[in-house]
Amino acid sequence: MTVAPDTPRLTFADLADAQDALRDRGLRLTTPRRLVLEALFSADGPVSAEYIASSLNLEVTSVYRNLEALEQHGLARHVHLGHGPGLYALVGRGEREFLTCERCGAVRTVTPDQLDPVRNQIRELFGYEARFTHFPIVGVCPACASHPGASAPQPTAAASHGHEHSHGDHVHSHPHSHKHGHAEQHEHDH
Repeated sequence: MTVAPDTPRLTFADLADAQDALRDRGLRLTTPRRLVLEALFSADGPVSAEYIASSLNLEVTSVYRNLEALEQHGLARHVHLGHGPGLYALVGRGEREFLTCERCGAVRTVTPDQLDPVRNQIRELFGYEARFTHFPIVGVCPACASHPGASAPQPTAAASHGHEHSHGDHVHSHPHSHKHGHAEQHEHDH
């Protein structure tokens, strides 16, 4: 089982702050590390090492090493949002937790305080300090729940090429969407 790192997250406002934080922690800002950090800043949500490697034309092992270093030093976290690879995101602007639909793959990004009532109930009932940053809460989204007998959507031609689309604050990732390793997160106020 993959163990989530317990490194406190660093706070940074922009790329320059993140680079300074790396240097303050004694890490060299190598070209691959700088490129990986820039890729995380430009991403709309969590992305896979494979996605970063292919978009930057870097070796995937180098990208993984750099992502692990960023994670160990509190600049990034990874999350498992489905059956694909772990996805990485920056945490300097605030920790995020996730809800995902087991039927359609919709992902909802929330702030930890939004899940504090659930966390408190788990603590009261079981004594566990629950975190949903590494693995999401899995269930059925409102759209799928409103159609109880419906099965998971069938992949379309676009879906087989990693097609994702959103409905409000949900992102539907079709079965092969992790091939490209990019899970977009959209947050909308209602």
